[in-house]
Amino acid sequence: MLRKVECFIQPFKLDEVKDALFDVGIEGMSISEVKGFGKQRGYTNGGTPNRTVKFLPKIKMEIVVEEEIVDDLIKTIVKLTKTGDFGSGKIFVIPVEDAIRIRTEESGKSAII
Repeated sequence: MLRKVECFIQPFKLDEVKDALFDVGIEGMSISEVKGFGKQRGYTNGGTPNRTVKFLPKIKMEIVVEEEIVDDLIKTIVKLTKTGDFGSGKIFVIPVEDAIRIRTEESGKSAII
């Protein structure tokens, strides 16, 4: 079974995470620059003044991998992005029913490796 790992990380962590993931064999990923907020409404000092919301810049990484390596992938990302502060990010793991490489029409695991 394939899994899609979606991560929202701080922008200054991107290069370090990308390099580490290439070193452990991740052969492809997509990234997007996004903005968002969580429980603290974008205030990194823990306060939530009034009802105002502050959108913070984040990087969204999307990586599709075999189920067997998801735990190692997550451990690597957490190790490199954990700051102990609000706003360190989130990771979501989503089942992928299938993947198709358009050029060759390969599907499943062979479409991502």
